[in-house]
Amino acid sequence: QVQLVESGGGLVQAGGSLRLSCAASGSIFSIKDMGWYRQSPGKQRELVASITSGGRSNYADSVQGRFTISRDNAKNTVDLQMNSLKPEDTAVYYCNVKFSVFTAWGQGTQVTVSS
Repeated sequence: QVQLVESGGGLVQAGGSLRLSCAASGSIFSIKDMGWYRQSPGKQRELVASITSGGRSNYADSVQGRFTISRDNAKNTVDLQMNSLKPEDTAVYYCNVKFSVFTAWGQGTQVTVSS
């Protein structure tokens, strides 16, 4: 059994910063990609950023240059540094970890950006 625990969401003004963290625990083996998705009301869940076990990252166009994803393979953690936040970044953010045979999701953390 694998658990993903997220932290770091909250309320911030436009232009501000937040850092999300996700830690995987339990029966962990063969982690492949780690990433963050988000979902706002009435919209589909979308990929924000992902990072491979080798450190190659991928970003949604809407966050490129503002968000930075990083991971610590020894600690099984993935972080998302979010700078220059915009009201349209408001959403529930979900940690996502892909293993060899299944994918795990975190419970979600709310990020609200006020204008």
